[in-house]
Amino acid sequence: MKKATKTARQLLSAKHRELISVSPDDSVLSALRLMADKEVSTVLVMQADSLAGILSQRDYARKVELSGRTAADTRVCDIMTTQVIYVTPDHTCEQCLALMHAKRIRHLPVIESRRVIGVLSNNDVLEELIQQDEHFIRDLEHDMLKLTIDTGGSY
Repeated sequence: MKKATKTARQLLSAKHRELISVSPDDSVLSALRLMADKEVSTVLVMQADSLAGILSQRDYARKVELSGRTAADTRVCDIMTTQVIYVTPDHTCEQCLALMHAKRIRHLPVIESRRVIGVLSNNDVLEELIQQDEHFIRDLEHDMLKLTIDTGGSY
């Protein structure tokens, strides 16, 4: 029996979330306000329709607060992560989780034809993998029960 696995595209299609983004020229303070309003810890940094970077609360804490800067006087482009790790819609949940773990990131943009189509969080991926494992275990238990009944028991 093979364990079913979903792709990033399938996971995104079940989530229906808006893309939350800021401009590189926005102040970090406005980005933080948006994060608070939307109850997220990361935003995409978009230059027109292109992904320019990603900004997280961790970036803010390390590159603004610990550097003695102020959020109001710092632009997003000054502290955003520009080397964005991403996946394509065809990556599996297992591949996404492995990449997130290896790169120590919690959010993973999904890009198709150079366009961001969504963002997966580590919670999204972990919840899906747990559901897949639970379904696989139920199927194994069902098959074992059927095997036991078909052979007249295991005496």
